[in-house]
Amino acid sequence: MRTAMRAEVESIVEAVRKHHELHRNALPLIASENITSNTVRTLLASDLSHRYAEGDVGSRFYQGCEYIDRIEAKAIGYAKELFDAEHVNVKPVSGVTANIAALFALTSPRDRMMALTIPDGGHISHSKYSIPGMRDLLLETFPFDIKEMNIDTAKMVDALKQKKPSLILFGGSLFLFPHPVSEAREIADEIGAKIVYDASHVLGLIAGKQFQDPLREGADVIAGSTHKTFPGPQGAILICKDEIKEKIDQAVFPGTVSNHHLHHVAGLAVTLAEMLQFGDAYAVQMVRNAKILAECLYELGFDVLCEHKGFTESHQIAVNVIEYGGGAAVAEKLECAGIILNKNLLPSDKDPANPTGIRLGVQELTRIRMKESEMKEIASLIERVVTAEADADVIKVKEEVLELRKGFQDVDYCFDGKDAYNFPELRIR
Repeated sequence: MRTAMRAEVESIVEAVRKHHELHRNALPLIASENITSNTVRTLLASDLSHRYAEGDVGSRFYQGCEYIDRIEAKAIGYAKELFDAEHVNVKPVSGVTANIAALFALTSPRDRMMALTIPDGGHISHSKYSIPGMRDLLLETFPFDIKEMNIDTAKMVDALKQKKPSLILFGGSLFLFPHPVSEAREIADEIGAKIVYDASHVLGLIAGKQFQDPLREGADVIAGSTHKTFPGPQGAILICKDEIKEKIDQAVFPGTVSNHHLHHVAGLAVTLAEMLQFGDAYAVQMVRNAKILAECLYELGFDVLCEHKGFTESHQIAVNVIEYGGGAAVAEKLECAGIILNKNLLPSDKDPANPTGIRLGVQELTRIRMKESEMKEIASLIERVVTAEADADVIKVKEEVLELRKGFQDVDYCFDGKDAYNFPELRIR
């Protein structure tokens, strides 16, 4: 029995090794993922992953939290500086739990709220299947302009006046252009509504001053995961005005989190420091890479959405691939060549299992130092796979993907390299 279980454990370790190998040799274009610096990765394996620190900085329910307090205070301070924020909570363990805390803090059952539908780009946590349903909220949806791939501002203003929601939720999962926060703020004041901005996908772009500034435009709360364009550990952050901080903090603890993930807070603190130092340059390069990849795909004959607007203002690109078999078929074919992205619903799609679109994100490739020239090469590789008629053609592209990745294995926009921190005392003995 012991021998059999040992073999099972070894199979798990081997699967992790294979996973590392897969991504080290691929072109990862999943828009909701990123990689941390080596310093952050080391902290995620530290003793902090074993510990509890229920409560707040300086007011814990456990002893042994002196250094945890220092770490969390640093994370909060860096976040306030980076986002010019009045209040920050770094305890949420995911973007969804951050959204839960925000919506539960600012609404009561049977309140009305407004958000995007999933086909129009909204995240599933914005839908009736998730938090609005859990909270028993009356869900209204934003009017959406398919051609512009954004909320229809004029119709939104009319809808807000008519429906009078208590909460307005911006942000999305397919998020190409800034949302009309400032246009909603005046109406929100008239009808007594709060504005929550789900920045999960664009938090790093906001930090790098390359997308929009939701707080200055009128959002009451920013909720966002910390592992997409913001290249930190998996987790989330809540940023809000002082006037509602007690409601937000209570909704986080004890509302949605007992003990938060302390090793993630340490990693987040370091990532915040990285973004204070390198975030502007990183965000600029992300948007450049997204635009050039979109343009090159368009020139190769792909139906890349919003050509008339420069395709995107974020890290994301949306492509209608129905003529090539749809999003599921294209994503599977590209994976065979080591190009990893996801099928994605586009407006008017009805079947989540077989949508017409694919979604690409360049944040991870940008993090490993790829720039415009690599985006041009990647567009060509994608076109060759999608139009390939023989398996041999796909295998040939996979070989070229492997060759391309050889020169891009190091993480950039961080304090690694010659300034990297080493923690031999963290190793298990």
